[in-house]
Amino acid sequence: MQKWPTLQDLASASLEEVNQLWAGLGYYSRGRRLQEGARKVVEELGGHMPRTAETLQQLLPGVGRYTAGAIASIAFGQATGVVDGNVVRVLCRVRAIGADPSSTLVSQLLWSLAQQLVDPVRPGDLNQAAMELGATVCTPQHPRCSQCPVQSLCRAHQRVERERLLGSRSPPGSPDVEECAPHAGPCQLCAPPTEPWDPTRGVTNFPRKAGRRPPREEYSATCVLEQPGALGGPRILLVQRPSSGLLAGLWQFPAVTAEPSGPQQREALLRELQSWAGPLPAPRLRYLGQVVHTFSHIKLTYQVYGLALEGQTPVTVVPPGARWLTREEFHTAAVSTAMKKVFRVYEGQQPGTCKGSKRCPMSTPSSRKKPSPGQQLLDSFFRPHIPTDASSLNSTAQ
Repeated sequence: MQKWPTLQDLASASLEEVNQLWAGLGYYSRGRRLQEGARKVVEELGGHMPRTAETLQQLLPGVGRYTAGAIASIAFGQATGVVDGNVVRVLCRVRAIGADPSSTLVSQLLWSLAQQLVDPVRPGDLNQAAMELGATVCTPQHPRCSQCPVQSLCRAHQRVERERLLGSRSPPGSPDVEECAPHAGPCQLCAPPTEPWDPTRGVTNFPRKAGRRPPREEYSATCVLEQPGALGGPRILLVQRPSSGLLAGLWQFPAVTAEPSGPQQREALLRELQSWAGPLPAPRLRYLGQVVHTFSHIKLTYQVYGLALEGQTPVTVVPPGARWLTREEFHTAAVSTAMKKVFRVYEGQQPGTCKGSKRCPMSTPSSRKKPSPGQQLLDSFFRPHIPTDASSLNSTAQ
């Protein structure tokens, strides 16, 4: 927001600049989508931002139902509800919904409830209040029920109190009869949580934990290729990832897809390196260790190699999509956290640096003093702030 304060500023920026500023923050598609959205508004919509949840979701890339509702209600005052993870937790506890919140039936109900609750006069405030309630009071593990402003309306809390008073006389897991009377057979919304009711957990029995698929495992062999440099010191080779898919458009060390312990891994990686840098001395390719990095849906294991081109003529010509950077430039480039982990392994194996320790710094002393622009903004935004009264707390939350 400091670098590109207007839509026009962001639209005129390059994807490389956006990725560079976003580096290290994760979910890299968000940075790309922000810029794509800004360009569409400027180039196709005459600079006018869509103002309703329907048009926001329809016209802007990467804007889903929640984002559209949040923008429309908070920025433009449209009376439309929002449902995020915090709101799901609040509503499931207030209504004692034990069914899987990720199911279509429950999801539709939650959106319907959010729409019924939204204040037509102050929709943005109501939506922010619901999200803040889940984030600060109705938390996942240690909810502060005694401080909750809707405690008297919370059916999960009522159930906890009822079972505390009645003890064994209350059948475990039994909902109120009037809640389920309209339904034929077992109520689909009041289905018990995945695990049996645990009286020690109280309201945290709700919502039901949705079953998550474990991230799929993938393997890659990657190499830090370094050559001597004149001014600025040695340089390392980076290549750009495809414009779509995982970590789209970011820069990485040359890599190949590999089996967990494939015998052809070394040869395949060497061929990949030579396609970018020309003939290379195969005997100098050294295996250094591995790095495991988990994305939202992928557990990726990098087999890390290193190759230093000492005493050779520097490579000066590279094909499109590749570049040689100094170590200083690497730490401010549009690279992922995973690549910084890989470089940490490489640095830990070089003379004069720490030897493979997990606490080994990822950068040289000079670069450690200069965090990336994105990290500087993030550190500034989350700098500790203690409000002096309720009004300042409300402004900080907004």
